[in-house]
Amino acid sequence: MRNPDVNETLDSWSILHRLYAFDRRRWAALAADRRAAVAQEAQACFAQLAEDQDHDLAPVQVLGTKGDLLLVHYARGFEALAETEMRVDALALNDYLTPRSSYVSVLELGLYDASAKIHARLRERELTPYSPDWHQAFDELLARQAEGASARLWGRIPRRRYYCFYPMNKRRGEQVNWYALSYDERQALMRDHGTIGRSYHGHVTQVISGSTGFDDWEWGVDLYADDPLTFKHLIYELRFDRASALYAEFGPFTTGLQFSVDELPAFLEASAVPRLRSQPAAV
Repeated sequence: MRNPDVNETLDSWSILHRLYAFDRRRWAALAADRRAAVAQEAQACFAQLAEDQDHDLAPVQVLGTKGDLLLVHYARGFEALAETEMRVDALALNDYLTPRSSYVSVLELGLYDASAKIHARLRERELTPYSPDWHQAFDELLARQAEGASARLWGRIPRRRYYCFYPMNKRRGEQVNWYALSYDERQALMRDHGTIGRSYHGHVTQVISGSTGFDDWEWGVDLYADDPLTFKHLIYELRFDRASALYAEFGPFTTGLQFSVDELPAFLEASAVPRLRSQPAAV
């Protein structure tokens, strides 16, 4: 049943974030040849996932004491994501990693404007709401949206140096409740909200993933940029947007430096800050 008060979403990659603490003292106590073998095994696994058409992976060196290493996993479905998790868990490197947190979500594109237009077009066609013909027409119109957005839906993890992740909710408390607003009110607020984000086009790449029913928050937000100050400016400006100022709740922020898989030994050995070797232009 398609509720006209609920905006539709287009969904694609299943996403798993995993944050670890790395025991450098225990690692450094290993013999050099054993460290090399463990690093080579992990690097080969990460590289295979990062280059697979049905998966993607990005390692991030985390700043601060929340953790040391974050792995962002993409997969085409939860079954594939579970397989990825088991493959990484089987690595010898896990003997030196302690899980700190995780986050499960699905990449989504919200369709506030498109959802309203689809319902309007179906009313114009005078189809009986929720009849088989109505559902078929709805699916066809939604499929057209997906075709036009395929590059955004199935894009790879942005290869940009600086990284920020946070989960968020829309408030539903006693004073204000996002879900009690009318569709038109929410649509207008999100349109204004999106205007701010679009003003940072080219400076930051944003990936929104839905996590309602999957994890403790409703959305996960990944930000990628070539200058970390971009995160500060963007998120601070969004604080003044009504959709955020009145209705947004933010979870813990994780910030770090994305690096190339072949730089994993540098991270493990602390021989140098691991680099991101290729930084193609953001989509």
